[in-house]
Amino acid sequence: MKFRPLHDRVLIRRLEGEAKSAGGIIIPDTAKEKPQEGEVVAAGPGARDDAGKLVALEVKAGDRVLFGKWSGTEVKINGEDLIIMKESDILGIMEVTKAGKKAA
Repeated sequence: MKFRPLHDRVLIRRLEGEAKSAGGIIIPDTAKEKPQEGEVVAAGPGARDDAGKLVALEVKAGDRVLFGKWSGTEVKINGEDLIIMKESDILGIMEVTKAGKKAA
């Protein structure tokens, strides 16, 4: 089954959090908080402005995003836990930079 979000809604897959703390302590599943970071699986075409013109979304499938702790609606599609939320609930897009790249 395929799923396509409507309007300005986005389908997100949560990324798993770290199993260890910064000090090396292993955190059990029952004590972990739900991660607030995810990957956009699908995005709708966009929202309509006051004039009825379609305004495209900033996010696209494959983007890594941060969202609020209580944002969205959790759903299960094809046995996978996903979240549907409006684009306005997304706090930002995480851009991957190459670590260790030296300035010339």
